[in-house]
Amino acid sequence: MSIYSRYIGPKFVSCLCSMDDITAERERVIPLATGVVLEIGMGPGLNLPFYNPLTVTKVIGVDPNDAFLHLGETRHRNSCVPLEVVRAPAEALPLENYTVDTAVITYTLCSVDDPDRALKEVRRVLKPDGKVLFLEHGLSPEEDVARWQRRLNPIWRSLAVGCNLTRPVTELLQRAGFSIQDIEEYYLGGAPRVLGFHCRGIAQLS
Repeated sequence: MSIYSRYIGPKFVSCLCSMDDITAERERVIPLATGVVLEIGMGPGLNLPFYNPLTVTKVIGVDPNDAFLHLGETRHRNSCVPLEVVRAPAEALPLENYTVDTAVITYTLCSVDDPDRALKEVRRVLKPDGKVLFLEHGLSPEEDVARWQRRLNPIWRSLAVGCNLTRPVTELLQRAGFSIQDIEEYYLGGAPRVLGFHCRGIAQLS
């Protein structure tokens, strides 16, 4: 692992993901979580302040990246809900089947190595009546924007330590066997369109 990907890149990504506009988006999604929560890509713990301790029993935060987890150590210690941090990839969750009430996926599908496999793992551990809360940036449906996303993706992926601009979020969820119950697709205000196409919503098992 290079010095950039170990020290500089994670701080750069964490700063981007903690900007005011993005924090406001998190605040619209995370309070909907209930019961036992699985959060893939826990990293620096930017969602933790928004979990409701009256409705959340426990958060299991999964992340394979020590550099991102290190950035969140203070937030992890000060979590307002019971928290278990697990160092593991989303593609191989060390959890039993049907043990999770809510899966939280925020700004994570862009960077997991294999999003299809990761979502199949989420499906495996989710209870039949469970839900997925998602907040992601991804591939724009507008071809002019998508064309530039594809052109810029190799550069951005290197700069943002594995983040991709070209993941088709809703398609990935549906391909993994989820039904979209509620969704809003939009460009985040103030962000370049190649970076700013967002999907926010709720999915359940089909």
